[in-house]
Amino acid sequence: LKYDSTLGPLEGDVEVSGGVISAGGEELKLLSERDPGAIPWGDLGVEVVLESTGFFTKRDGAQKHLDAGAKKVVISAPATDPDITIVLGVNDDTYDQDSHHIVSNASCTTNCVAPLAKVLHDAFTIEQGFMTTIHAYTADQRLQDMPHDDLRRARAAAINLIPTSTGAARAIGLVLPELEGKVDGISVRAPVPTGSVTDLVVRLSRDASVAEVNEAFRSAASSGPLSEFLQYSNDPIVSTDIQRSPYSCVFDSELTMANGSMIKVFGWYDNEWGYSCRLVDLMGKLL
Repeated sequence: LKYDSTLGPLEGDVEVSGGVISAGGEELKLLSERDPGAIPWGDLGVEVVLESTGFFTKRDGAQKHLDAGAKKVVISAPATDPDITIVLGVNDDTYDQDSHHIVSNASCTTNCVAPLAKVLHDAFTIEQGFMTTIHAYTADQRLQDMPHDDLRRARAAAINLIPTSTGAARAIGLVLPELEGKVDGISVRAPVPTGSVTDLVVRLSRDASVAEVNEAFRSAASSGPLSEFLQYSNDPIVSTDIQRSPYSCVFDSELTMANGSMIKVFGWYDNEWGYSCRLVDLMGKLL
């Protein structure tokens, strides 16, 4: 908590005493419990639980938090059978407080590609598409060549470009049902600690120019439901430039390409910091 290899040290003192951690003027009770159902959320007055262990992404596991007294659970990953999957700015208007209690925040990549797809679909209508995310390496890779179910992820993360699967594109259909089955994609893990970029190529229902596409994104970033989460950039940025960016997607207007109805757009995202910002935003929205 005090030190971070990418973000640097946390400002202020960090202390632990009597089962309480103090940081940034806040005191947090420490608990060590493998069973979510045994955590006294109700007694502690906890209303929203952020499920980030990675072990309880299925409905029955997340339900245990509710059984223990929490009112809502936010899963920081794609989930199995949640009440709803939400990408803020894209489909959060469908959230129902009375019936949606187990909520998935999707993945960091879905939070980037879904705004790209929404802008294009709203303005021009997407027929089909493919995405590639050039993604910072993650904990589900090997530091050195070691065994892994995915033989590519088994290779040393810090010295290789590693093609692998991603469910981010298919998850677009969860937040934009009209695009269900129309977009697929792949991930290429890159030897950087954070800072990723999504390359989305789509075929539209009509021809569009670079200027038209960029204007659609400029407009969406300046007003409307995506304006808090989508940033428009016309600078020649690289991955370190978007570290600590709070946006879900930083649209790179300099990289837009068009060939008739075939369009190629790019969106940058800090897959750690930006996604963490969305988790905080989503938790605040649920109550």
